[in-house]
Amino acid sequence: MARRILGLDPGTGIFGFGVVEIVRGVPKMITGGVITTPKNTPLPDRLVEIYDELHNIIHETQPNEVSIEKLYFTRNITTAISVAEARGVAELVAHQEKLPIFEYNPNEIKQTLTGYGRAEKKQVQEMVKQTLGLSVIPKPDDAADALAAAITHFMMTRY
Repeated sequence: MARRILGLDPGTGIFGFGVVEIVRGVPKMITGGVITTPKNTPLPDRLVEIYDELHNIIHETQPNEVSIEKLYFTRNITTAISVAEARGVAELVAHQEKLPIFEYNPNEIKQTLTGYGRAEKKQVQEMVKQTLGLSVIPKPDDAADALAAAITHFMMTRY
């Protein structure tokens, strides 16, 4: 059976996701995209939308594991709190679906993909493209970030 990893890049306005399948030790992109919620919508409604969409993604793609980017904020605490709530929703959905959850901080993802923990976003995106054998960098950035989380988990747990 092939191994499938759902990578997640949490956010309330834009929540990135990407599914990578590992076949004979080679990662291939199954899907990637974003869940978007309107800015003026109350946060509880946005969280419900994220919850519902993540359930749909899991049921459609059948991942075996979830890799989620840890939060790292230095500026806006209000944004950090809402993103943390979206991240909690993602963890809840994965737990309800009995999927193991693995967490990686942004520097771990950068280090794993580029060999440098302070790599620029563009470098990480280029490595996502190369690692998955894609002709273009996945868009939007949040989808590429989610795929990077999935690839990181694959690289950290090769078995």
